[in-house]
Parts: sequence; structure tokens; C-alpha cells
Amino acid sequence: MNSNWKKIFQILEKEERLIIGLMSGTSLDGLDIALCAVSGAGSQTSVNVLEFTTVPYDNELKAAVKSIFSRRDADLQMVCLMNEQIGLLHAGMILEALKSWGRKPEEIDVIASHGQTIFHAPASLHGLPAYPNATLQIGDGDHIAVKTGIITISDFRQKHIAAGGEGAPLAVYGDYLLFSKKGENRIMLNIGGIANFTYLPANNDASSVFSTDVGPGNTLMDQYVQKYYKGLYFDEHAAIASKGTVNQALLHALMQAEFLSADFPKTTGPELFNLPYLEQAQERSGTAGLGQEDVLATLCQFSARVIIESVEKCFGKAETPSIYLSGGGMHNPLLVAALKAGLPNAAFYTTDDLAINPDAKEAVLFAVLANETLAGEQTNFGEREGVPSITMGKICLPK
Repeated sequence: MNSNWKKIFQILEKEERLIIGLMSGTSLDGLDIALCAVSGAGSQTSVNVLEFTTVPYDNELKAAVKSIFSRRDADLQMVCLMNEQIGLLHAGMILEALKSWGRKPEEIDVIASHGQTIFHAPASLHGLPAYPNATLQIGDGDHIAVKTGIITISDFRQKHIAAGGEGAPLAVYGDYLLFSKKGENRIMLNIGGIANFTYLPANNDASSVFSTDVGPGNTLMDQYVQKYYKGLYFDEHAAIASKGTVNQALLHALMQAEFLSADFPKTTGPELFNLPYLEQAQERSGTAGLGQEDVLATLCQFSARVIIESVEKCFGKAETPSIYLSGGGMHNPLLVAALKAGLPNAAFYTTDDLAINPDAKEAVLFAVLANETLAGEQTNFGEREGVPSITMGKICLPK
């Protein structure tokens, strides 16, 4: 028997698998690396996060990724080169993390690699009737597998698209398996570059569960800071936005995107919510001369407003869901305060309250998806558009 497949069969027979989950989001902060002990599968899945670290991207790498990120005029050679380069860099980061944890590569069963998204093009966004939903993540899984010597499962989003989804968000699968609780309506709210949530109903019915993007989380604020505040990549602790005042005319103009009124589930990205989008809203609202602090305050309120209206659309204003926060936006006190003020009946927590480090949550979810690829059966999410009942990921062998 091929030694790679022999190793896979050995992994399948284990009661507990050591899986490294990787996540690098559209904020381009760095690579989240979560070492997880995963047992069971499906509704019996149990995860213990043994180690977690975020390896920051240096400015040179950020610039290289940004040169091809969400750009229709991206240099095709650079796309090709960065696909391999990101894979090699992620592999090196994994090896360094393992060394710092006192672990050897041969101890690890599987790596689950999300890759680095550089373009997301659902049909609802590209508007070309002859073409399907599409998305592209770089960071080749074979390069990770060969350099680390560890079986790698990657490219999860393509299966989702092939089965009728939009390639995002994928959190519905892991959130349902890990966080559903009978008798409690839950919103698993992740505020990354794009804000998204998973709705987990109190009846625990998988056919009612869904994940959806709701609009911008940090992306517009981050893009604005990077353009107008030299040397900064984001507004840490909302230090700048807190000095500004929300401009209602600009906020109203920002809220006019058709995406914001579309039905759930839906997906979007910086391809829509970007600086040209802001500039067009400023032109329509006559706020082109607005001060930078006021613009940032308004962008923060915009992110809060799209989240608030989406939660109300899901539950109504009188319901009292439990909202569990994760992602970089949970560290923005101005944004969190706006959410609490706009959803006074909701109870707010972080996934720390569910024994998962909120900064590690997305990396952990990809470890869970990889475990399902290996050991799970298809959970039935009903015959619903955008939520195919599938397992995902391509298996990359190290030898």
C-alpha cells in the first residue's frame, strides 16, 4: 500500500487526531495557527485547543499580497508566484510554531489550510450570467505538505461552490458541530474584514442553521487608515474613530448597497466594500470634505449598523439571542459599544465562554472541517440554496 494512504488509514483509526488549523483573513494581519486535539466527528465532535499563536505578516509580505488582493488588474505572474510563496511561508511558520511548542512534525496528523483569499467573486457580485460563483485562495497545499512532511487538507471553498454554494461563509459547518445548544438561540458573530454570523436555533435543527456575510466588519476602516495614516494598518482600540462624530448623511449613503437588503445567506468582500464605495457614498451625501476622524467614526457605525439590522432581520427586535463574538472587530470598543446599544435585548459573550479562544476560532473551525473530511459523515443541512450538505477540502500528500 502507498505509504501516504497507509498513514491516512492509521489517522482514521485514532480516537483523537492532532490537527493544525490555519487561517489568514482579508485583514492580512498574519497567520493564525491552532493546534487542536479533535475526537469524534459530526455532532459528537470534541475539540481541545492545545496551542495557539498568530504569526504576524511583515510589511513586505503585506505589500506583496496587497498588490494582487481584490484587484482585477493584478499581475498574473505575481499571482502565480505568490500562490507558491504563501504556501512555503505558511509551512515555515508552522515548523517554527511546532518548534516553539516543543512538538515534532511527525506528531501532527493533519494540517487544515484555508489559504489566503485574494479574490471573491460570487455571481451576485460579478453579475456575469454566463459565469458561475468563484473564489480564489492562494497558498498551495502541496507546498505545505512537502515542506512540513505533514498531510495537508486545503482549498475548502471550491467544493462549496461546486455543490451550489458561494464559497463563503463556511463557518456554518463547524459552528453547528461545536456550538449548537438545545434551548438557546445563538448568533456566532465573527467580525473580521467582513462581518459574518452563524444562526444556531434553539431547536438545534440543522436544516434551519445558516451562515451569512452581513457586510463590512473591519475592511473599510482598515483600508481608510492604511491610506490616510502612514505606518498604521488599523485603528487600534478605535483611538482615532473615538475622536470623531458619526455623520448621518454619509451613514445613510453607505447603507444603500443592494447587498445589504438581499436575503440570507449571502456573501461579499472588499471587492464591493472598498474605498471607491466610500468615495461614491461621500459624493452622494455631499460629505467629500468630512474630517478623517468623522469618516472613521461613521465607518465604525456603518459596520455596527449592518450587523444590528441583520440580527434584527433574523430574530426581530424583541427577541433575546445570545451573541458570541470572535474576530478582530471584537477588540474595537467603539464597535462593540455600538452593537450593545443597538441590540439592548441581546446577551453578549465571546467564544472564550465556550472554551474556544475567540482569536483562534476560525483556525479551529478549519481543523474541524478537516476532521470531517477524514472521519465525518455528511450532516444534513436540508436542501437549501447556499448551504450544501458536503465535506470539503483537497488532500495533499507529503510524499
